[in-house]
Amino acid sequence: MSVELLTFLFFGSLLVFVLLGTPLAFVLGGISVVFLYFEMGPIGFYLLASKMWESMANPTLMAIPLFVYMAILLEKSGVANDLYDMMHIWWGGLRGGLAIGTVLICVIFAAMSGISGAAVVTMGTIALPKMLERGYDKKMALGAINAGGGWGILIPPSILMVLYSLLTEVSVGRLFAAGVGPGLTLFVLVSIYIGGRCWLQPEMGPALPPEERGSWADKFRALKSVILPIGIVAFVLGSIFGGFATPTEAAAIGVFGALIAAGVNRQLNLPMLHEAAIATLKLTALIMWILFAAHAFSTAYTALGAQSFISDLMSYIPGGKWGALAFMLLVLFFLGMVLDPVGIMLITLPVFLPVVREAGFDPIWFGILFIIMMEVGYMTPPFGFNLFYLKGVAPPGVTMGDIYASVIPYVLVTLLGVLLIILFPGIALYLPGAFFD
Repeated sequence: MSVELLTFLFFGSLLVFVLLGTPLAFVLGGISVVFLYFEMGPIGFYLLASKMWESMANPTLMAIPLFVYMAILLEKSGVANDLYDMMHIWWGGLRGGLAIGTVLICVIFAAMSGISGAAVVTMGTIALPKMLERGYDKKMALGAINAGGGWGILIPPSILMVLYSLLTEVSVGRLFAAGVGPGLTLFVLVSIYIGGRCWLQPEMGPALPPEERGSWADKFRALKSVILPIGIVAFVLGSIFGGFATPTEAAAIGVFGALIAAGVNRQLNLPMLHEAAIATLKLTALIMWILFAAHAFSTAYTALGAQSFISDLMSYIPGGKWGALAFMLLVLFFLGMVLDPVGIMLITLPVFLPVVREAGFDPIWFGILFIIMMEVGYMTPPFGFNLFYLKGVAPPGVTMGDIYASVIPYVLVTLLGVLLIILFPGIALYLPGAFFD
């Protein structure tokens, strides 16, 4: 059977079963086993088992449950309430200040958690009602939370980056370092958009009245709320970038810091620990099954000989390697509207990575572009996860239409950030070069 026909049947079967609603792990694994058997016979099963064993022996896998546990502990520890009170006092006197302060908290949360949903749910619960009460435009407030929440997978530590490193065999430490510059760049761009829009249209984000802004004494007292979060971030990222700990060891340090934060806020108790552990077990088991199925998919795809076919096909796209890059990012943008980021990563990376390497692009740099496009996927209709997280905690007056409409300017700002990283790769590559070369 020709490579062209095999490729059509392979991806066609994948698309059919995904659209039928079959769980992704079963789709990837099942299709891979069937095609491998017909292509290689029973020896294909031994090939899969060998690949699974190799994956299970990777110590980086331990970072996933630890980062998940850290994120859930922080979500339940009450840290976010203290951060919001601080931000309210410091930023509320500016037009759009509450929205800018909210995205700043999302940056801090991203640097502590590693997942997207934590900041969206927390800020949707705490910040959104207060912004709406103070006359903020509904779409401005919703979009700020939606955009900022997505940074959990970009600003290290990031579970999606750990998965990317496992699938591409690049250094997770370098990838973490590469996420810092782009994450801060997106924060600056979003803050400029909010500040500029509210300066031109004051009704979009009115400043708080003087009596609610607090004195300088209140502002400095409120700063104590950032000590614990900044300490956790410094210990986790500092231990990785300084070469004192592997990402897995740093994740354990992060869990210890989250336990301290919960204890300081008097939220540390056995029921909370039990609830967090069960939630971590469920999420980690889901990730692991999908990861194993992804390795089966990648192995089967390679065995079919279809990668050379895809590479040849990509060479016909106009614009050379930059045209191929634009095409890949466009594919990621549209897939993000209908599939979850882990699924997109597992389906596309076996196809895209050989093209990236052949074009001479740095896999770390491409990884950052990939993660940002996954972040866009979290916030774009119809199936962006952040949209549904936000709807679940939004006040009754907020409709799904409001949430859908709110993301448009923030998606455009994020895509501007992607363009800047393409034009100036040093935004992503400076820190990996400084810490790891």
